[in-house]
Amino acid sequence: MFSAKTYQNRRSTLQKNVSQGLILLLGNIENPINFADNPYPFRQDSSFIYYFGIKLPKLAAVIDIDKNKTIVFGDELSVDEIVWMGIQETIKAKAEKSGVSSTKPFSQLQSYVEKANNEGRKIHFLPPYQSVNKILLSELLDTKIENLQPSVELIKAVVSQRERKEEQEVVQIENAVNIANKMHLLAMANAKIGMKEYELVSMIQKLAADQESRFSYQPIVTVDGQILHNHYYGNELKSGDMVLNDSGVENPMRYASDLTRTFPVDKTFTMRQKSIYSIVHQAFKETQSMLKPGVEFKEVHRKAALITAQGLIDMGLMKGAAEEAVKHNAHTLFFQTGLGHQMGLDVHDMEDLGEEYVGYTPENPKDTKTFGWKSLRLGKPLEKDFVITVEPGIYFIPQLIDMWQAENRLKDFINYDKVNEFRDFGGVRIEDDILITEDSYRVLGDGLISTAEEIENFRAEHLSQ
Repeated sequence: MFSAKTYQNRRSTLQKNVSQGLILLLGNIENPINFADNPYPFRQDSSFIYYFGIKLPKLAAVIDIDKNKTIVFGDELSVDEIVWMGIQETIKAKAEKSGVSSTKPFSQLQSYVEKANNEGRKIHFLPPYQSVNKILLSELLDTKIENLQPSVELIKAVVSQRERKEEQEVVQIENAVNIANKMHLLAMANAKIGMKEYELVSMIQKLAADQESRFSYQPIVTVDGQILHNHYYGNELKSGDMVLNDSGVENPMRYASDLTRTFPVDKTFTMRQKSIYSIVHQAFKETQSMLKPGVEFKEVHRKAALITAQGLIDMGLMKGAAEEAVKHNAHTLFFQTGLGHQMGLDVHDMEDLGEEYVGYTPENPKDTKTFGWKSLRLGKPLEKDFVITVEPGIYFIPQLIDMWQAENRLKDFINYDKVNEFRDFGGVRIEDDILITEDSYRVLGDGLISTAEEIENFRAEHLSQ
């Protein structure tokens, strides 16, 4: 946990930014895998961590704005539970570390909320994503689940705080980035012809565990880089393949990292691989150079699209003018994803609160319909202390190529004969985590090799050992 003052200050700011009523923040439970006593690894709700720092299951908290009172609701361990779990630090002790002096049994939450509700006071809550919390809110508010109305006022207040990272948060994120840097170098150093993908996953998972960390999301470690979220690890690494490794960790304080590197299974990229890789790397570097407060991330994404289109035009896979090709979204045959997203306590920070509040503004709403653009999670102007990812990529998806070609879609911009020569190419993605500074940006962590030459030299050095 951070200091008690940290959590007190965060709650005080939140309280000032919500007009009146009662703020109800729900923690998560241990979700069973197949029976109650065999749960998935517990992960506390990120907003609950942000305002209270307590990582125990089945907690709730009330910030009573009208009465200037904060209470943590939860049940201390029974004797039966102590028999199985041993003596644990009490909820009361943890609450005190968070600067909260009042704790009550979980069963008293119902009467507290009901009383406030009967008094006509506003009950502010965030969008629930766990089924148990949807049911709990339905019971607390005597409202059908489908009629629950999360507080937009509270959502905006939480986003305005959590998206601007404190210095101590940046330290934690940077710690997670440096662990991920080591994971990526470990994979690059050890990948060999004949290995299975799951062997690389096992290596990097052990490194994370040795640092008291765990994956911040299910990693993508694959020779099929064209499958954007590929979680299958059974393929064998063969000469001529590339490995796309998209993996990051969540450190003990629950701050995340999210990095991607693509490298050859052989010592060097093929000429064809290096040509595509160089386009992605150019987009990777040139879009970073645009980053500073006030710049709309939507325009940074557009720059990546232009670089991608021009590079593919130069290779003969696309044709015409890059500006016109991007205007007609022809680049999305190859670049279907968004360029990046916010990151912090969640690898896709605050995504549970709604992209319309986290990634966009009412003045600059998200395009939810256009292929490619609808996958862009962040489009609004950047601000100092944002932490974001930048992750351009080029992907050759045979099924998508077949569909577009059958429809003769955008034939003035796409050379389908040439594109079909790349059907078996796979995909390339490069990704870093970045802090927006006073007038520029800083790549977080100690640095991770990214150029084709750096990767080839690293691979050659380790494969020769």
